[in-house]
Amino acid sequence: MVRIYTRKGDDGTTTLWYGGRVPKTDLRTEAYGSIDEANAALGVARAMCKSDNQRDLHSTILSLQQELFVAGAELATAPEAAERLEDGISRITDGMVDALEVDIDRYMRQVDLPPQFVIPGGTELSAALDVARTAIRRAERRLVELRESEGLASETVLRYLNRASDLVFALARFADEPNPQLFEGRKGG
Repeated sequence: MVRIYTRKGDDGTTTLWYGGRVPKTDLRTEAYGSIDEANAALGVARAMCKSDNQRDLHSTILSLQQELFVAGAELATAPEAAERLEDGISRITDGMVDALEVDIDRYMRQVDLPPQFVIPGGTELSAALDVARTAIRRAERRLVELRESEGLASETVLRYLNRASDLVFALARFADEPNPQLFEGRKGG
């Protein structure tokens, strides 16, 4: 049996992939922990993709999940050890950001956005995607905090998270039912 506990974190610290140990409340830990939460939320959404017409959605979500692991690896590395990272494996690249933009455009071409804010919950799948989107936005905010406090080895990961949340918004709207009542959004008063 493989034991998954090491007891090393019992003191409230965790090991970075490269760069030593930090408190579990460290801004870096918060940033990659938020990415982990977003990845789990995407897993819930992906598990809901059951029909044949959701195969592409399933594939896009899985690809995003895999890339979020890359972002997590980059953030779990202290900036002084950034030279040890590998493009596309443990470091986000400009090409990965560009690919997200292609996916965003591909899905948004298939969606008619309402003129109001969208209230989440049109379908179970779109609601799960909106939860994942907000988790990605939280990770983005944590990353901005980290950048302002300690700096980032690369700004590309920040741009990546910004596009990732846009992609998940597009996926959620694609997964919504085309019912105008679901899109009434905020009402003026």
